[in-house]
Amino acid sequence: MPIGPGKYDDLCTYVREQAKAEGVIVLVFGGERGNGFEVQATLSITLGLPEILRSMADKIDAMHGKGEL
Repeated sequence: MPIGPGKYDDLCTYVREQAKAEGVIVLVFGGERGNGFEVQATLSITLGLPEILRSMADKIDAMHGKGEL
């Protein structure tokens, strides 16, 4: 994961500030600047991202398997 501002850094900053959050992940599909993602988070959140994302993927898989998606 690159360090420093990416092409959606401004959007990520906006979301983080509006939510008053310690961490934000913004995923963009088909945006005007193309597909991309941006992460702004504390070190502890950043280090926990693999577990968080795996958990999300497992939940999506489970919902799909139950026909909920």
